[in-house]
Amino acid sequence: MIRALAFAFLCLLAANAAALENFEKSALSIETAKGVQEFEVELAITPAQQSQGLMYRRDMAPKAGMLFVYNRPQPLSFWMKNTLIPLDMIFIAADGRILNIRQRTVPHSLAPVRSKGYALAVLELNGGTTSRLGIKPGDRVRHDVFGN
Repeated sequence: MIRALAFAFLCLLAANAAALENFEKSALSIETAKGVQEFEVELAITPAQQSQGLMYRRDMAPKAGMLFVYNRPQPLSFWMKNTLIPLDMIFIAADGRILNIRQRTVPHSLAPVRSKGYALAVLELNGGTTSRLGIKPGDRVRHDVFGN
């Protein structure tokens, strides 16, 4: 009985691991009053990637992040379900300008985190990064998806 339960548990873990999405990585920079801040981000472009996002991750490198890119500017809303680490969410307009930032979102929260206006993308960084680096609304994000 115990062996059967252990086997079933291992099969469940393997199925969940196989279902996890892979993400392409690319360079991204943010022009701030304190200077240019460089990051290596994973790109969440497909609906499956966007649905998974940073869920189940226990940590993230200090200069890493995830960039969620949509096919058109729109009001965006996120939550922290199954997200284990606090995040700063940066909502970005089509021209690369930061619309608004929600700092230190609460892990596992189902409360919506929304853009202020029409955003083309959302950049998720480790919680506290935006205040530590002086990233503010109005700063410019440089990446190919913004054509800059």
